[in-house]
Amino acid sequence: MTDYVEILAILTSAVLIVWLFRKLHLPAILAYLVAGMLVGEHGLALTHESVDYEHFAELGIVFLLFTLGLEFSLPKLMAMRHLVVAVGSLQVGISMLIFMSIALFLGQSFASAIVIGGILALSSTAIVIRQLSESGAMKRKSGQISVAVLLFQDVAVVPLLIIIPMFAEQSDTSMVLELLLALVKGVFVVGILLSVGKWVLPRIFNLVAQVRTDELFVLTTLLVTLVAAALTQWFGLSMALGAFLAGMMLGESQYKHQLEADIRPYRDILLGLFFVTVGMKLNLALLLSSPLLVLALLVSFMLIKILVLKFLVVRAGEQTKDAWASAIMLAQMGEFGFVLIALASQVNVLPLDIASLLLGAGVISMAITPFMVEHARQWGVWLSKEEQQNTDELSQLPSQNELNDHVIICGFGRIGQTVSRFLKQESIDFVAIDIDPLRTTKAREAGENVLFGSSRKTELLEAAKLSKAKLVVIAFGEDKQSIEVIQKVRSLAPDVPILVRTRNDDNLERLQLAGANQVVPESLEGSLMLVSQVLSLSGIPFSKIVKRVQKERKSHYSHLHGFFQGEHTDMSPEAIERIEFANAVLLTDDSFAVGHSIAALNLTARRVTVVSLKRDNSETEEPPLDTVLQAQDTLVIRGKPRRVERVERYLQEGR
Repeated sequence: MTDYVEILAILTSAVLIVWLFRKLHLPAILAYLVAGMLVGEHGLALTHESVDYEHFAELGIVFLLFTLGLEFSLPKLMAMRHLVVAVGSLQVGISMLIFMSIALFLGQSFASAIVIGGILALSSTAIVIRQLSESGAMKRKSGQISVAVLLFQDVAVVPLLIIIPMFAEQSDTSMVLELLLALVKGVFVVGILLSVGKWVLPRIFNLVAQVRTDELFVLTTLLVTLVAAALTQWFGLSMALGAFLAGMMLGESQYKHQLEADIRPYRDILLGLFFVTVGMKLNLALLLSSPLLVLALLVSFMLIKILVLKFLVVRAGEQTKDAWASAIMLAQMGEFGFVLIALASQVNVLPLDIASLLLGAGVISMAITPFMVEHARQWGVWLSKEEQQNTDELSQLPSQNELNDHVIICGFGRIGQTVSRFLKQESIDFVAIDIDPLRTTKAREAGENVLFGSSRKTELLEAAKLSKAKLVVIAFGEDKQSIEVIQKVRSLAPDVPILVRTRNDDNLERLQLAGANQVVPESLEGSLMLVSQVLSLSGIPFSKIVKRVQKERKSHYSHLHGFFQGEHTDMSPEAIERIEFANAVLLTDDSFAVGHSIAALNLTARRVTVVSLKRDNSETEEPPLDTVLQAQDTLVIRGKPRRVERVERYLQEGR
C-alpha cells in the first residue's frame, strides 16, 4: 500500500507541476525536477525508497540515448567537421580542464573534479534546439555553430558514461589500464552491434513490417534497445552506450522515423521519472542556506563557457557577433549534466552537497535559457559594435529607384523567390526581407532588392517603404513568426493588404484575427488543385471549375475544414485545440432534435457548422435553416472535437 501511495504522489505532483510549467512556457525537464524535489526526502518526504525508482528510471536514459543514436548522422558530422572539430571538441576539452582545475583547487578529489568538469562543460541539446527551431534561428550562422557544438557534446557524453563507473571500482590497476581495457571492450562490443545492425536487424524489421502489426513493431524496437543495452552492461560498460549504438545502427534504415515515433512515449514517461528521481536528491534547505554560493556557481560557470566558446568561434574564422550569440545560447547546463550527476551520486563519486549545488545551479540556468536564446543575437550584435556596420550594409537597398505602389515579400526562400519572378514578369516592383545572410548576399549580387534582417523589425519595414506598399506577402510559412509580422505591419500600416502563406489550416483563424486579409494554406490549396484536375478529367467545364474554386476561396475554404478522424489522427492536447472534425449524427425516434428545425436548434451558437443532411437516399449540402429534422436523418456536423461531442449529446438528449 505504501508503494502505491508513493507512486500516486509522484504522478500527481508530476501532472500538476508539468501542466503549470508548460503554461508558463518553461521546459518540462524543470517541472519533473521540481516535482521530485517536492515529494522527495528533502521536500514533503512522501517517498522514502527512491532507489527503487532509480533502476526503473534508468530505462529513460537508455531510450534517450537510443533516440540520440537514431538522430546521430555521421554524414552530417562530416559536413560540419570544421566547426565540430575546431569549436565543439575544443570547447568540451578546454571547459572541462578549467572546471576540473577550479574543483581541484577547492579541495575536490580527482574523480569528483573530472565529473564536475564534464557536467558543467555540456549544454542542453533539447532546450536549445527546440528554441532555435521555434524562433527560425536554426538557419542563422549562430544557430549552425550551436548545432555543431551540441553535436560534439552529445558524442562526448558517451565516454563520460563509461569513465564515471570506473571511479567507483577499487582496483590496483591504473586508470590508464582500465581505460585501455574499456576501449578494447568497447571496440569489441561496437563490432558485434554494428555487424548485427548491418546484417541481421534489417531482415528482422523487414519481417516485422510485413506483418503490419504496430504492437509487434513496438515490441521489437523495445527488445532491440534493451538487448543492446544489456550486452554493453554485461561487458562492464554503460547501458546507455549500448542503446546509443543500437540507435546508430538503425538511424540509417528506412524505419528510422517509425522507430522514433514508437519509442517516444516510453522515453518521455521514463525520462520524466528519471528527472523526478534526480529532483528527489535536490536539497532545497542546502540551497536556501547558501543562495550566494549557488548564484556564484551559476554566474561563474556560465561566464566561463561564454568566454571560451566566443574565443574558439572567433578563432575558427566566424564573425564576432555570431560568436557571442552562439556562446550565450550554450551557456547553460544540459540535461545530460543531470544524467552524469545521478550516475556519479549512485557510485558515490560526487558528494551529495556538491550534487545538490550543481542541481540547483543547473535548474536555474535551464530556466533562463529560453530568454537567453531569444535575445542572444541582439546581445551578440550589441557586444560587437563593429559588426553592426556589416548588417547595415545589407539593410540598404541596392536599387536607387524611388519605390511606390510596390510589393513587400517577407521571406525570400523558394516561395518568396517564385513570387518575385512572377512580379518581375509583370513589371511590378518588390522588396524582399530575409534573415539568411548568405541568401541575401547572393540575391543582392544578382541585383535583387533584398534587405537583410527580421521582418518583425520596424526599421526594416520602414526601409522597405511599407507606407507606400500596395501589398505585403508573408512567405516563410512559420505561423508564430507570421502572426508577429502581421501585428507589426498592422501597427505601422493599418490599411495595407496582407497575404500570408501557411502550411495548413491549423492557425487559419488566428492569422485572420491578427490582421491577415488573405491566408493561403498550402495543404488546402493543394487539395483544390487536385480537385480541379479531378473535375477536369471527369468532363466538368473549366469555367464551372474556376467558379467552384473561387467560391471556396471566398468562403475561406469552409468545405475543406473538418474531416472524419482516423485511427492515427493526432489527438494530442495541442492538436485538439486547432483541428476540426466532421461527425455524422444519426437521429433515432427518441432523439431530442426530431421535430425541431435546424434554426430552432441554434447550432451556430454552439459553434458548429451543419455540413449536410442525409435523408433516405438523398443528401443535401448546407440544408436550409427551416428544415425540420426527422427520425433516421443523418446530420453531418463540423467543429472542434469537444464542441462536436457536446452538440451530438444535445441533439440526442436535449442538454
